[in-house]
Formats: sequence, C-alpha cells, structure tokens
Amino acid sequence: MRVPRGRAVWPVLVAFLLLAPVAAAPPGTLVLAVAATVVVLAATWRWPVGRVGPAAVVVLVSGLSLLVDVLHGGEPRMALLWMPFEFAGLLVLLGRAVRVVSSGRVVAVTALAVVAAMALPLRFTLHESPPRWDASVLGLLLVSFPLVVAIGVGVYLRGLDSRLVEARVRQRLEIAELLHDFVAHEVTGIVVEVQAARFVEFDEAEAKAAFARIEEAGLRALDSMDRAVAAMRDGSRADTVGVRDVPELVGRFSGSAVRCELADAAVGRLGPVADETAYAVVLEALTNVRRHAAGAPSVAVEVDFAPGRGVVVSVVDGGGARGTTRASGGSGLVGLRERVEAAGGALDAGPHGSGWRVAAVFPAR
Repeated sequence: MRVPRGRAVWPVLVAFLLLAPVAAAPPGTLVLAVAATVVVLAATWRWPVGRVGPAAVVVLVSGLSLLVDVLHGGEPRMALLWMPFEFAGLLVLLGRAVRVVSSGRVVAVTALAVVAAMALPLRFTLHESPPRWDASVLGLLLVSFPLVVAIGVGVYLRGLDSRLVEARVRQRLEIAELLHDFVAHEVTGIVVEVQAARFVEFDEAEAKAAFARIEEAGLRALDSMDRAVAAMRDGSRADTVGVRDVPELVGRFSGSAVRCELADAAVGRLGPVADETAYAVVLEALTNVRRHAAGAPSVAVEVDFAPGRGVVVSVVDGGGARGTTRASGGSGLVGLRERVEAAGGALDAGPHGSGWRVAAVFPAR
C-alpha cells in the first residue's frame, strides 16, 4: 500500500517529539514513551490499514497500554510526561471505536478501551508500597468525566452516520423508483414503436407520427433522468404525480386501443404517498402491457371511488399473444405490491378472462 507523502512525514515527527525526551529521562522510561507514541499514532491514523480494522487497532493498543500498566513499576517523576499524551490517545480511540465499530463488537471493544484509560492513572499509585488508595480513587474520578465525554461524542457521531446512511438509502430508492417508473416506461414505448416499424409498412404520414411519438418519449425519458440526477446532486425530490395525471399518462400510451375512465370523486381522496402510488400502479401495468402483451386488442384503465371501500385503480388488457421483449430488470409486481401495501392499500394481479388484470385499492381520507 502506497502512503501519501504527507501521511508519511507526520508520524515520524510525532514519534520524534515523544521519544526525544527519553534521552534526558531516568532509565526505564523508554517503554512509557514507546507506549504513548503507539497510542497517539494509532488514534490519529486513518483506518483501516490493509486488513487491520478499527476494532483490531483498539484491542491491540488497549492491550499494550494495560501490559505496560502491569509491567512498569518505576517512580512517576518524569515518567508522568507521557501520561497525558497516552490518555488523550486512548480517549480518541474510545470515541472512534464507539462511532465505527460494528454493533456486534462495539460493547466489548469499547469496554477494553475504557479499562485501559481508567487503569492509566493507577500505573504508579498501585505499584507503590503501600499502594496509595486515596490517589488511585482521585485519579479514577478525574478520568471518569473525559471518558463519559468521549463515549458521548462517539455515540452522537454514530447516530449522525446512521441517519446519513438511511438518508442515502432513501434517496437511492427514490431515484430507483423514478428511473423504473418513468424512464423504463418511456424506453419500453420507444422499443415497441421501433419493433412495430420493422414489421409494418408506414406511409409518410404514419412514419412521421411514429417518429414524433418516439421523439416525445425520448425527451420525457431524458427529463426523468435529469430529475434523477438533480435528486442525487442536491437531495431534491421530483415533482409528484397522482390520480389526476392518469388520463394524460393513458393518452401517451400506444399500441392498443385504450379506454380511460377517471371518476371525479376519486381525485383528491388520497394522501400524497397513496396518490403517487396509485399513479405508479397504472404506469407499471401499462408498461407490462407493452412488454408482455403488446398485441392486446384493448386496454381498460379505471379509477373510481367506492364509499366504504376507497379508491379503486384497475388496468385490464384484452389478451392476445403474451411474451416478453427482454428480461425484466425491475422488481415488477413484487415491488409494486410492497409499495401499495406501504401506502396502506392492497394489490391484486392475475389472469382476467383472456387477458390480465392489475387492481389496487387505497383507503380514502
């Protein structure tokens, strides 16, 4: 692994500053200086390094500090020079461990770091004869508050990281839905138009009309992708659609005779999430008709309001040769059912006569 030049210089500088005073210190202090240097470097280094992750770093460094506590029995005097640096490094390690170590190991790892930090002031008091219990208790009280602060900061930063990850996941899901709902629908329409042009002889007027439909679908797909890119860039959400936009969606559908019935009583009866999901039901159903039943003689789209039941959305195709133009890369009806149920509704999809029916019911507000 190649280390950037800046990152290679400062560890040498830190090691020099912490190890240089050993030349004027009493014998036996080298181990204390080395321990403090290792702790400070580990606390400020960027993890992971190769296969060594944060949990392993905290365990190894805390174990080293505890080992020095057990083995060193010299006089404090100048040896106290390195204790503040080692304690500060242990605090930083503790906070970073609380923030980044996986939930399955964070308790054990942070507990070891806490023990190492609390044992540090006892390094000299318990080695005296007799042990200085009053100084030991005072040392434990003095380090308790910084330890609590380090743990609190780690917990706070861990919460921020968790919320950031959740926000990114939600944004990715929204972008995936946008691409699946709108871009895939328009691209499917373009594919159907092109496939029809291969087998049907258009006159000049029909060809121009087909090219115009392809151009409009392509522009709408580009617009949807632009909105997806904008959502990734600034976190904005695309303009929502709903039941009121179903007629305009059906009007763009080509390939079969489509009938659309939208009851005025159904408009405005759903909350924002359910309203957008109802639109997605129609969009997904029409996209599937294009993909799997492009030769269906008719398609019926109905949006109605039934008192006591709610808003009912249904799309029924008239059958015909069923197949597929490609392997679907989306979540299809499974993902659509999850969205409908998350919006408080219920989805039913299956054979209907010689064709296929997709229907969803949403509770009205």
